[in-house]
Amino acid sequence: MNIRDFEYLVALAEHKHFRKAAEACFVSQPTLSGQIRKLEDELGTALLERSSRRVLFTESGLLLVEQAKRILSEVKTFVDMASLQGKEMSGPLHIGFIPTVGPYLLPKIVPSLKDDFPDLELFLHEDQTHKLVRQLEEGKLDCIVLASVAETEPFIELDLYDEPLCLAVPCDHLWADKDTLQMSELNGKTVLSLGDGHCLRDQALGFCFAAGAKDDERFKATSLETLRNMVAAGSGITLLPQLSVPKEKNKDGVCYIQAQDPVPSRKIVLAYRPGSPLRKRFEDLAKTISGYIVDDA
Repeated sequence: MNIRDFEYLVALAEHKHFRKAAEACFVSQPTLSGQIRKLEDELGTALLERSSRRVLFTESGLLLVEQAKRILSEVKTFVDMASLQGKEMSGPLHIGFIPTVGPYLLPKIVPSLKDDFPDLELFLHEDQTHKLVRQLEEGKLDCIVLASVAETEPFIELDLYDEPLCLAVPCDHLWADKDTLQMSELNGKTVLSLGDGHCLRDQALGFCFAAGAKDDERFKATSLETLRNMVAAGSGITLLPQLSVPKEKNKDGVCYIQAQDPVPSRKIVLAYRPGSPLRKRFEDLAKTISGYIVDDA
């Protein structure tokens, strides 16, 4: 057996489908299926329930999948340690971003990161918080950039910046001429929000609920841009992260107002596994990103 066999096994456990697992591993389905059967022969135990039409693991199979994940994680650590024998900021780096950060932060930082760290090979991934956390745990990502939430507590967090949330209303709204607005003014109002799975949904709604506002149960957005377009169409009001807000007070049918007392905000962090040997690299990266945000403010 070899490391590749463990990758096949873990991919099959994740996708529960031979074709999808094979695609994830960039091999043909017969190749993956044959290697799994060969692994069973080497181990002398059945990993899958062959009588089932679905991909179901035996009890032994489930235990070995977990061990395979640990082995792959150790291999990743081994490779990371080896990469540090060269320059500190060189080699591949897989970074995950949540959808409410990535599209707005990346254009600000990627050009400068490439200039400052030309030997750093960046692989950028975007997904919702719970998926990024799982990929970080499994060693598929080196670090993740997201809003600090309970799910990131097992990791080491490096603060990047505190991001205010700005109130977005239609340009014909009665608040449109205001530059600032007390959060208490939202009492009794209904706000638009993102759908389940987005950490910003809970964070924004937490401030709105505290002010006495209600969630619009009739609509759940899949992205900030969908929320923005719904506001522009006159369908409601919402809170948007500052980085996603244009410099103009009014743009494309949306008016942006600074909320206060309290200022709704979220903390953006870079999180990584406590045992990662790339700690210094993450610290340098976090410091650099924080500097870009301060200089751009």
